Amino acid sequence: MKKLMTVLVVIAVVLIIFLLLGPFYILEEGQQAVVTRFGAIVSTDTQAGLKLKMPVVDTVVRYSKRMLSWDGAAQRIPTRENTFIWVDATARWKITDPKLFYESVTTMEQAYGRLDEVLDSSIRTVISDNLLREAVRNSDVIKQIERIDTFQEQEGDAEDMQRLSQLTETQETFENITKGRRILSNDMLTAAKRITPQFGISLEDIIVRQIRYSDDLTQSVYDRMIKQRNQIAQAYRSYGEGKKAEWLGRLDNDRRSILSEAYKTSEEIKGTADATATTIYARAYQADQEFFS
Repeated sequence: MKKLMTVLVVIAVVLIIFLLLGPFYILEEGQQAVVTRFGAIVSTDTQAGLKLKMPVVDTVVRYSKRMLSWDGAAQRIPTRENTFIWVDATARWKITDPKLFYESVTTMEQAYGRLDEVLDSSIRTVISDNLLREAVRNSDVIKQIERIDTFQEQEGDAEDMQRLSQLTETQETFENITKGRRILSNDMLTAAKRITPQFGISLEDIIVRQIRYSDDLTQSVYDRMIKQRNQIAQAYRSYGEGKKAEWLGRLDNDRRSILSEAYKTSEEIKGTADATATTIYARAYQADQEFFS
C-alpha cells in the first residue's frame, strides 16, 4: 500500500512539474503558429484552440492569419520621358505558408524589409517604363467634360470670337492614355507576385495612394500654367479694349450727330424768329413811321 502511494505521489509530482513547465499553448482566432524544437520546425498549426507541445524544448512562434498592410515610403522615380515624380503606394498581404515564412524571413521585421525591397523595385520598374500621363490619370474622361466658352453668349466680331475659341481649345487639349494608373497598379502587383510566394507571402493588391510632382517639375508646371492663363487673360484684355474703342467710337459719332442736329434745329429757329421780327418791324414802320423811329 505504501509502495502504491509512493508511486501515485511520484506520478502526481511529475504531472505537476510537467504542467508547470507549460505543455499547452493557446492559439487564438486570427493566429497561426510554427512549433520549433532546437531551431528545427516540428509542426505548424492554423486552427484556433488549445494545443500541446513539448515543454522546455519546443518554442511556439505565432503569426497573424489576417490581412496585413504595407505602407512604403514615397519614392522619387523618373518616368519614361525622364520626368521625376514622387510615388506613394500601399499594399495588402498575408502569410499563407507559415512554415515557408519562418524558414525564409522568420520575423515580421524581416518580412517588412523584404517587402520593401520587392515592392519598391516593382513600383520603380513599372513607373520608369511608362509615360507620366499613364501614372497621373486613370482614364480619358477629362476629355469628355463639356466646357462652355463665355464669349459665345456675347455679341462681337466673328473673327475675335473664333480666335478666342481656338485659344481656349489649345489650352484644353489632353493626350490619350493607353493604360492608366489602375493598370499600372496591376502591373506592379504582377511583378511583385513573382517573388513574394518564396517567402510564404500572398499579395492581395498594390494601390498608388498619391503621385505628386518633384519640386523642379512642380515649378515648371506652375510656370506653364501661369503663362497659359496670362495668354488667355491678354486675349480677354485685347477683346475688352477693342470693344471699348468700338463703343467710344459709337459714342463720339452719336455725340457729333446729336450736336449737328441740335445746331441745325437752333439755326432754323433763329431764322424763323428773325423773319418774324422783320415782319413786325415792317408793319410797325408802315403803320406809324414816327412811332417806329
